[in-house]
Amino acid sequence: MDKIKNIKSITNSLILLDEPMKKHTSYGIGGPAEAYIIPKSFEDLSNILKYAKKYFLPVHFIGSGSNLLVSDKGIEGIVISTRNTFKKIVFEENKIFVESGVMLGKMVKESTNRNLTGLENLIGVPGTLGGALVMNAGAFGGEISKYLLKVDVMNMNGKIVEYNVDQIDFSYRHSTFKRNEIILSATFELLEEDSQIIKKKKQIASDGRKTNQPLKYRSAGSVFKNHIDHAAGYLIDQAGLKGEKIGDAQISDHHANFFINHGNASAKDITQLIKLAQKRVFEKFHIKLELEVKTIGINNKELFFNVKK
Repeated sequence: MDKIKNIKSITNSLILLDEPMKKHTSYGIGGPAEAYIIPKSFEDLSNILKYAKKYFLPVHFIGSGSNLLVSDKGIEGIVISTRNTFKKIVFEENKIFVESGVMLGKMVKESTNRNLTGLENLIGVPGTLGGALVMNAGAFGGEISKYLLKVDVMNMNGKIVEYNVDQIDFSYRHSTFKRNEIILSATFELLEEDSQIIKKKKQIASDGRKTNQPLKYRSAGSVFKNHIDHAAGYLIDQAGLKGEKIGDAQISDHHANFFINHGNASAKDITQLIKLAQKRVFEKFHIKLELEVKTIGINNKELFFNVKK
C-alpha cells in the first residue's frame, strides 16, 4: 500500500485511496479500489504509468463505468479513469478530433449540430469515447469504428503511439487495442448530410432506445453479446427468465438482456444471474452466451457455468 500512497509524490492528478467503485459504475456496484486516479494531463498520466510499471502495480483503465461490473471485494492496484478529464473536441471541416474522456452523447450532439452524419445512431449510448472504441460500441446498425481514421494511445512506458485504423481489427463489440495501453484520442472523418435526415435518424435511434430498454433503472447496458442468429434478450426471454431476481438484482422484465440493480444489488447477485442465464439458454438452445459487459476482479468460475460434455 505504501507504493500506492507514494504515487502522490510524482503527480498532481486527483488520487482517491480506497475509493468505492460503486460510486463510479452505472450499476452502482463495486468494492474499493486501492487508488482511483483522474489524470490531470497526458504528462501526469505518463508519470503514473511509468511509476506503476516500475513497481509492478496492477493498472485498470476505465471510462465512465457504464459497461462495467466490479467485484464486491474491490480492485487491487490502480484504476485510471478518463471520465472527468481529456475533454477536447476539435472540428476541421468534416473531420473531428476527440479526446478519450468525451462522453458519446456530447460527441454525437456536436457533430450532428454541424450536419455531419455517421454517429447519430449512438445517441443515448452511455460512456466515453475511449470505452466505446475498446468495445466497438454500436447501435441500430452503426458502429463507432466505421468512420475512424486514427487513434493515439499511451503505453506503460508512458509513450504515445499512433495507430491508423487499418492497424486495429474491429468486429462485433470487439477491438484489438492492447490491455496495457490507454486510449488518449481519436480522429474521425464523417459525412455531410441534410439536417432533417440526421434529425430523423437521431429520433429513430432515440425512440428505439426508450421503447426497448429499461432506462429508469441502474444497469450496465447489454449483459451478453447477441448471437449470430438470435438476440441475446430473445434467448433469455424464451428460457423463461424475464423478471428473475437474485437479491436486489433482476433480469429486466422489459428487456431480458438488461440486468438491473434495484438499489442494493451486489456483484455476486449479478454474476449468479449471469450464470443462470447462460445455463438455461444452453440447456434450451445449445448456445453459449458471450459476455458483453466488462468485469474487474471477477474470475471465470464466478461468471461461467461448466458445460457437461
